[in-house]
Amino acid sequence: MKRVKWLDEGVKVRIEGEDDLWTLSQIFRLGSQVGMLSSRRDSTTGTREDGRAKSAERKPMWILLDVIESAFQPFTDNLRAHGTIREAKMDIGSHHTHVIGIGDEVEVSREGGLSSPDLSLLKESFKAGQKAKCGLIVVEADEVLVFEVISHGMRSVSQFALRGGGKRTSEASKIRKDFFERTAKEVMLVFADDFPLILCGPGMSRERFESRLIDLGSKNKIVNVPTSIGGRAAANEVLAEGGADALLGDHALVKQVRAIEEGMRRISVDGSVTYGIGMISDAAEQGAIETLVIEVTKLRSGGPESTRWEEIANKVNTSGGLVIQS
Repeated sequence: MKRVKWLDEGVKVRIEGEDDLWTLSQIFRLGSQVGMLSSRRDSTTGTREDGRAKSAERKPMWILLDVIESAFQPFTDNLRAHGTIREAKMDIGSHHTHVIGIGDEVEVSREGGLSSPDLSLLKESFKAGQKAKCGLIVVEADEVLVFEVISHGMRSVSQFALRGGGKRTSEASKIRKDFFERTAKEVMLVFADDFPLILCGPGMSRERFESRLIDLGSKNKIVNVPTSIGGRAAANEVLAEGGADALLGDHALVKQVRAIEEGMRRISVDGSVTYGIGMISDAAEQGAIETLVIEVTKLRSGGPESTRWEEIANKVNTSGGLVIQS
């Protein structure tokens, strides 16, 4: 996400990817104002009061909404913000829906200014916009799993399985070579040359697959990482154990995975970790929280509990701790 400019009570941004839509979906909620260039049909063209002729031309205009609700499906390319028109050339108070996609410029604000958790999420998105997203490919002798890694998730793109031949036939080697070559061609169609690729998995298959990519003319930066296991678990191992930190070290998803893994490790050895709003609140009061991992909706669901979580997050930030919104 690119920051265009700060506003008195918010910010104007340009959407550059799916991650940005996810971030805004967390901020667009009751009490938010969202403004962007949109369009409306002239209400005076209808044959009855407040009616509209469907054939009437839609007029482009800047529309500021008081948000009622928003809807976003992860790994899609549009976000909907529905609300009542606060500012526009016409139809003040009427309902309208902004459909926001990649490339759009949007203003988001709240009376009194954006909350600390919202600002933190936005600033993280501004930094993430400067990092390349990447492909993560788990390679085994008879299966290749393809994922796309973005800041707040890992999307399954494709799954390829070796069919026929078997491991004991004399043609097994040729069959596997052909399988890797076909799959490598598909991978090159999915990921452009500027997309870094992480190849991982047990054994030597990932190295043979890398050779196929290079032979076919791939110009992607490739990092080859051995793992102790295959399947999706191999992808999680790469994220958790830092095998591809050269590409992923600063990604939000990696920070989330490692913080959760560290919390689970401390639980298993009766270490310094706590959970539950009561215990976490007490620790925050004492300035004793090193890292707080919190699901984003806990800070934005409304009501007393949401307010309490926001207070806890602010105390963690004030005492020098890290707040990770996942």
